[in-house]
Amino acid sequence: MYAVFRSGGKQYRAAKGDVLRLEKIEADEGATVKFDEVLLVGEGSDVKVGTPLLSGSTVSGTVIRQGKSRKVPVVKFRRRQNYLRQGTHRQFFTEVEITGIMGGSAKKAAPQQAETADDKPAAKKPAAKKPAARKTAAKKTATKKPAAKKKAAKKPAARKKAD
Repeated sequence: MYAVFRSGGKQYRAAKGDVLRLEKIEADEGATVKFDEVLLVGEGSDVKVGTPLLSGSTVSGTVIRQGKSRKVPVVKFRRRQNYLRQGTHRQFFTEVEITGIMGGSAKKAAPQQAETADDKPAAKKPAAKKPAARKTAAKKTATKKPAAKKKAAKKPAARKKAD
């Protein structure tokens, strides 16, 4: 069985026993962590996909270690402007071993708000719409404009002969 879950703004595919490097999670080494934002749970041809999340499904894991990734050079450079800035960056990470995957049912994207008796508006009937054919026919007749008259081109004045 495998699952796709979201953590630290990224999505990860995991199966039981996998070791993943995630964005830093505030947890001690050896602590158990649970990921509730599960997007997909599957096994063979039986796959459950959430819209966008699966409710009641969790991925649990154990923190193996906290650490920093390798050093990456960072360069800002503008040509012909005498501008160069160099630095380095090391990203923090948490290494997690997946210990279990619990499947669940699909959950809707936008949770609906619970309405109370005071907040309920009166039931509204949908407004009747006019047929589309009449609207387009009315627009065609209204938008026609008479053709503009073309002005005749002026002829140059004849030159007088000097005797």
